[in-house]
Amino acid sequence: MSQTKPRARDLGLPFPGVTGPLNAITDVAGVSVGFCTLTDPAIGLRTGVTAVLPRDDRDLPRPLRAGHFSLNGNGEMTGTHWIDDAGYFFGPVLITNTHAIGACHTGATRWMIDRYARHFAGNAWAMPVVAETYDGRLNDINAMHVTPDHARAALDAARSGPVAEGNTGGGNGMVAYGFKAGTGTASRRVTIGQDYTLGALVQANFGLRDWLTVLGKPVGKLFPDSAPPALETGSIIVLLATDAPLSALLLRALAKRAALGLARSGTPGGNSSGDIFLAFSTADIGPIPDRAAPLVDGASLNPHLIDPLYLAAVEAVEEAVVNALVAADPVPMFRPRGAIMPAIDTAALAALFRSDAGAK
Repeated sequence: MSQTKPRARDLGLPFPGVTGPLNAITDVAGVSVGFCTLTDPAIGLRTGVTAVLPRDDRDLPRPLRAGHFSLNGNGEMTGTHWIDDAGYFFGPVLITNTHAIGACHTGATRWMIDRYARHFAGNAWAMPVVAETYDGRLNDINAMHVTPDHARAALDAARSGPVAEGNTGGGNGMVAYGFKAGTGTASRRVTIGQDYTLGALVQANFGLRDWLTVLGKPVGKLFPDSAPPALETGSIIVLLATDAPLSALLLRALAKRAALGLARSGTPGGNSSGDIFLAFSTADIGPIPDRAAPLVDGASLNPHLIDPLYLAAVEAVEEAVVNALVAADPVPMFRPRGAIMPAIDTAALAALFRSDAGAK
């Protein structure tokens, strides 16, 4: 999963905050990311699956406290009803296209049954988290190319280390602010009594060109769309991972802060967009609660001290969106055939900020 193009910071964009060593969700210890990327322009195929493994647990899974938030619900993220009620989940998170939710759910369920064999030897059930955004402009989405085996391939490919961005995995067919976009990631380090890491991963497929703002600059107006759509019809999925111990209530509050990071990039959260966010903590809270145990333990940060983590989430989401844009390559469109979905002009974008630096 090598990075072949300069990232936003490499272009000289002065994002605030202290990043982890990779500036990626994989800076959170134990988190790994895998892709299955499917491309064949001859048949209108440009889609895929992104898999995030929050920890390397096997046989007997360990739960992860979590919270989710829907800024606008024109989309899907499975498993969230249980997360809302129980405050935790276990297993992977997958992101794909809108019509591949079922295939990925089936593939992830089989993968979980195989991976957590001892757990599923009893009376157990799987409820994987699978989310989607619509890639029908660049991909023949109604052909339903994604299969359960593709979901398993993404899960099996999950690794720690650098995360490839742009046209990768589920982000392969995605568009943001009228530019080719897709997968993006970033991280932040904060100190609240001790050091913690927060990482964001986005599948960016939202926004009109005119809205795009980068670090306060009206980039969309400076690089206008020659044929803008009348309405926004995209979506974005945001995953926030942290090693900070947080209650389910605080993780839901953390998930809400993804909306503020997206707002910094210019979107008002369009009515037809599915803007759905999941935050989880990798801090160990022990095994899945035993029905015979009268008490359940688990420390959490003091909510009165959590603001640095909220700021980290806002900053990381903002930067992850721009990383998705600058990493992406232009591609042919499926609708209309023959058209090209452009990538953002990274040289022109960098020049906007070089002129600022020279003026100081």
